[in-house]
Amino acid sequence: MPSTIRQLPLASATHHHTHDFHQIVITMSGSSEFEIEGLGGRVNAFSGCIVPANHEHFYSGNGDNRQLILDLPEDAPALTGENRELVALFDAPRFFGLDNPLRHYLAFMESELAQGFDTSTTSFQQDRLAATLLGSLKARLGTATQSSQQRLDLARINRFIRQHLAEDLRVADLARLACLSEAHFSDCFRAQTGLSPWQYVKRQRLNAARQMVLQSRLPLTDIAIQTGFANQSALSHAFRRSYGLSPRKLRQGYVSSVTPSPSKHPVGSLAG
Repeated sequence: MPSTIRQLPLASATHHHTHDFHQIVITMSGSSEFEIEGLGGRVNAFSGCIVPANHEHFYSGNGDNRQLILDLPEDAPALTGENRELVALFDAPRFFGLDNPLRHYLAFMESELAQGFDTSTTSFQQDRLAATLLGSLKARLGTATQSSQQRLDLARINRFIRQHLAEDLRVADLARLACLSEAHFSDCFRAQTGLSPWQYVKRQRLNAARQMVLQSRLPLTDIAIQTGFANQSALSHAFRRSYGLSPRKLRQGYVSSVTPSPSKHPVGSLAG
């Protein structure tokens, strides 16, 4: 199945979904908000994100915005055959900025799209455009192919995550602590913990949110903000997926379980 390149604005309302194809989203003007499996934040003009297939993501646009979106099925020509090594870009979600050469290439892509061309299933012009962009991104971002791995200071990483839980945590922030590239850090992190960095951060967010739900009376909106979720809806969705019930139901069940049983003595009576 060929790739598809399209341009559109994102609505200001937050939406979320998953899909069975990979995706590149680049903000061409304005800004947008993206959260992919618990990581993300604001994406400004000439920045973008990599959304691997089957990764839930929340997104919205800020004001007047325009997005360039590449939908890339796993069997697309841009990711198979002589381009098969490019699929490594989608091993993990990540965010990136565009340098001047890539900005010029995007301007070329836009001019090609504006001219229009055969979009039938037998035409692979969009895949040719996509493959060039993916190859350029891969050269800049690298992939997790380092054979040697170093032990990471997880205690330090945990402290950093806890201190910045409400902020837009990215793999680059954690990699910087270890003085490694994002790709090498992700490789080491997965080897040491069995989780990708964004899965680990999401687990930390959920654990912190769960404790706050059970041990405080804070509104769920405040808990979502303090633990780094985009909004209460994102928090509730993550709870249902991980715990099988919403934060509200969890809190109600906990309160019920710790509420003392009524005294056997009538009100006002004195025991003993």
